[in-house]
Amino acid sequence: MRIALVTDIHFGPRAYFGGKLRKLTDQAGRLTREVVRRWTDEHEPDVVVNLGDVIEDESRAVDADRYREFLRELQPLVVPVLHVAGNHDQVNLTDDDLRELWDHSGPLHYSRDIGGFHFVVLNTLETKDVSVRLPAEQLDWLREDLSQTRLPTLVLMHHPASEMDLTGNRWFERAPHICRVAERRELRRALAASGRVIAVFNGHAHWNHVDVLDSIPYITLQSLTENLDDDAPGRPSEAFAIVDLDPHGVKVDIRGQAPFVAQFERK
Repeated sequence: MRIALVTDIHFGPRAYFGGKLRKLTDQAGRLTREVVRRWTDEHEPDVVVNLGDVIEDESRAVDADRYREFLRELQPLVVPVLHVAGNHDQVNLTDDDLRELWDHSGPLHYSRDIGGFHFVVLNTLETKDVSVRLPAEQLDWLREDLSQTRLPTLVLMHHPASEMDLTGNRWFERAPHICRVAERRELRRALAASGRVIAVFNGHAHWNHVDVLDSIPYITLQSLTENLDDDAPGRPSEAFAIVDLDPHGVKVDIRGQAPFVAQFERK
């Protein structure tokens, strides 16, 4: 089983933070198109995952148009695509808007069985400048969902659930409360107790990072459009991940301008 993942594309105008150019979001269309070309021509994934923050939030109409532009770039794909809702995606777009865009019914947290693996998508909820939460009812749903599968399971979410050290992170070193999920310890206990979870993937933090907790790797993927330089003119990360799963383990190969490879053996 091969999975291709991308995150934090942020379709929209160039984004500045702290007075410096931080996201080359005006290149989102070109970069997405190139990633899709590489997936179809070089990597041939069985599943594609969008880990959220497709857009820079501006207004409902503009955000919906930009999200549709992203979906048009995915049209060459002939494999299942799993979407995760990011915090920017949910500022102006409603759950119904996202359901329509995804061609999806039901809650924005859901699960799918594909190719002998169980995929769980969580919907973490960010209150701007306050916190990131995973509601109790969603945790209850997760426990029940995990109890119903015997398949090896991957968990997909936007915000990180690990205890990653954010020292040096240009976005969240001074604001960890809007990076990591507040209920992350309870979430990790549920994942470990299931005995089924082989890896957790997320975006949001705008860097590549791995933590292994209770024998489960928690893998954070860099934003596709993050500026790897300190300021203008800028150099996009071009990051995407190719993940290979087999009976023996999980291999994570993050491509782009800051490549990263990790392999985890399954017990």
